[in-house]
Amino acid sequence: MADTKAIALHQIVCATVSQGATVYTDDATAYHGPAHYGYRHESVKHSLGEYVKGQAHTNGAESFWSCLKRGYYGVYHKMSPKHLQRYVDEFSARHNVRELDTMVQIDCTIRGLFDKRLKYTDLVGGTDGRLH
Repeated sequence: MADTKAIALHQIVCATVSQGATVYTDDATAYHGPAHYGYRHESVKHSLGEYVKGQAHTNGAESFWSCLKRGYYGVYHKMSPKHLQRYVDEFSARHNVRELDTMVQIDCTIRGLFDKRLKYTDLVGGTDGRLH
């Protein structure tokens, strides 16, 4: 996200999270306010060394971003803004099957590839259709 101010974060929550759901965050001030938008909000105070409080924690999200960053540094070295969502989708899929048996993970990958095609021109082309 280019804009991480409170209003931008709240707009994303409103657009993607069901009304009445509980939003779990850390204690960053930009997250304050979801309760005012019809959500329950619980947070942990990382600034005070608190990482779990009942159901509230951000460990799953932090684990996901850690794996994505390792992919960035260790595999791809660069992720273009044009294809960033593809990288996030890839690591989201990996994250969602991480506890499954390896052969089941491979089967999920193969099933996910069925009827998918990414043309070279779509991969490297600009918005004007020319290769870059």
